[in-house]
Amino acid sequence: MTRMNVAETAPAPYRALLQADAALRTGPLDATVRELVKLRASQLNGCVFCVDLHAGEARGNGESERRLYQLAVWQESELFDARERAALAYTDAVTRLEPVGDDLWETLRRHFPDEAELGHLVTQVALINALNRVGVPMRMRPA
Repeated sequence: MTRMNVAETAPAPYRALLQADAALRTGPLDATVRELVKLRASQLNGCVFCVDLHAGEARGNGESERRLYQLAVWQESELFDARERAALAYTDAVTRLEPVGDDLWETLRRHFPDEAELGHLVTQVALINALNRVGVPMRMRPA
């Protein structure tokens, strides 16, 4: 059972988080990458609500079941291209609060040369981690 409905108890700040998500959805970040990083961070953070939500959204965008199954072990999978792997490596580091070293950053910049898209990726990873940090302690559950 959910401990607290933050959308009801803190509607303005929660709405602001959702507005940021809406802004990211209309930005230049590729939808496939966007949903992969949201799902991956949610897996690492243990947010069942967000894992369920973003797996469904990824499927709705045409993501294959095989890739969704293998996302948890993406480093070992051959189903993710170099660009997706760079985004996932960044997501793993940020979500685990590990340093983003120069090698990782340069790899990320090489695969995301458009500054706006890269900025949206950075913001997306930060936002999904913030949303997970609401969902996990509030014990949010899928419908």
